[in-house]
Amino acid sequence: MAKQPMLKFVTVDRAMPQKRDATVRKEDFDEIYAGFAEAKAEEQASRCSQCGVPYCQNHCPLHNNIPDWLRLTATGRLEEAYEISQATNTFPEICGRICPQDRLCEGNCVIEQSGHQTVTIGAVEKYITDTAWENGWVQPIKPAQERAESVGIIGAGPGGLAAADMLRRAGVQVTVYDRYDRAGGLLTYGIPGFKLEKDVVMRRNQQLEDSGVEFVMNCNVGVDISFEDIRSKHDAVIIATGVYKSRDLGGPGAGAKGIVKAIDYLTASNRVANFGDTVAEFDSGELNAEGKNVVVIGGGDTAMDCVRTAIRQGATSVKCLYRRDRANMPGSQRETQNAEEEGVQFEWLTAPAGFKGDEAVNAVIVQKMRLGAPDASGRQSPELIEGSEYDEPADLVIKALGFEPEDLSLWGCEELEVTRWGTVKAEFTTGRTAAKGVYAVGDIVRGASLVVWAIRDGRDCVDAVLADLNAKAAIAAE
Repeated sequence: MAKQPMLKFVTVDRAMPQKRDATVRKEDFDEIYAGFAEAKAEEQASRCSQCGVPYCQNHCPLHNNIPDWLRLTATGRLEEAYEISQATNTFPEICGRICPQDRLCEGNCVIEQSGHQTVTIGAVEKYITDTAWENGWVQPIKPAQERAESVGIIGAGPGGLAAADMLRRAGVQVTVYDRYDRAGGLLTYGIPGFKLEKDVVMRRNQQLEDSGVEFVMNCNVGVDISFEDIRSKHDAVIIATGVYKSRDLGGPGAGAKGIVKAIDYLTASNRVANFGDTVAEFDSGELNAEGKNVVVIGGGDTAMDCVRTAIRQGATSVKCLYRRDRANMPGSQRETQNAEEEGVQFEWLTAPAGFKGDEAVNAVIVQKMRLGAPDASGRQSPELIEGSEYDEPADLVIKALGFEPEDLSLWGCEELEVTRWGTVKAEFTTGRTAAKGVYAVGDIVRGASLVVWAIRDGRDCVDAVLADLNAKAAIAAE
């Protein structure tokens, strides 16, 4: 009788890939987790209970067939595991690195609920596709038949790139327009290298280019080319611009020098640390934390990226202000732990009331908070504690309060409808907008969200694009 390769969660403990010591890893921008070795990946995959109702799959936005590729990994059938993983996820090696698995697949693992600790799904997912790249299993896309239709995609972030991948698989001609000099969006310039090394993103960009996707970089739509010009060149257009407008702070002294936006700070750091670019604002010290007392305002994953970047840049001190407590912060608990290990101090239940400094900021006026009654979302609302103000020394203040959509009025397309939140109004799942032949996906529709949701939107939208192109072709053939 064959030996049971699965259900070993009772005898095998959960294990993560080895994490580099904080004193070592905070000196560079390399990823902090090593990869699984083959034996360890098989061992951890074998802990899966192969349950009849896989909550891990149900709570994955892409509905990845997690139990199947865990079983294939546990039995050494890695190429098949990769094929299963790639079938539903355009970028599994990226999601394996940056998805908040503790809130999605792993957080809903059945054996976790039974007290045996979750399967390390993300680490195995990363291992499968990294192995696929090493063995040459990831190849440029070769559609069975080329189509004459073309689609223009505005935005080279995860949503736009996922759509480009799926369209090329269907043989559609694809052109991607993006304002930056490298494709990837926040994958390239927003997420630090210690979470996602940039060669991982660049090789996917190269794969798409080798697959026939045309990239038009340094192209700001509405300035360098009009939206109508793009519409006239293509049979359909997908808007995947993401949301890059930073939420702002008010209060006395809010405009002082030394108070910067998270996206500007992270972009400069990624350019310098990961690509060796020259960035004037970094060289001048404006976007460089070296030797400074740094205060980051916010409690999401972007704030965690900022505090951990500041540590690596050699900041004298790094503190994070968040108006709720640890249990109510929106960011990943795993990232918070990593930040604490690296020397970041968290000031829970605090909020900025203003800033001090003549020519440049030198302190944040901090007000202590308490949690009051729940708001409409069910979370306890923070309330100010009168008379609790104190000054927190700061030479650099980074605002990491989330992102909002930019003004799209420059595009001049009267057919496009915008919601009261400034996002593009589009159909759920299809991405169709009120403008004929124009679709929208990702954060520009949902608001600031996860990379995995942008990938899901890009893939779903392609189904609608192909259906509409096929219908149009059928009418033309009559």
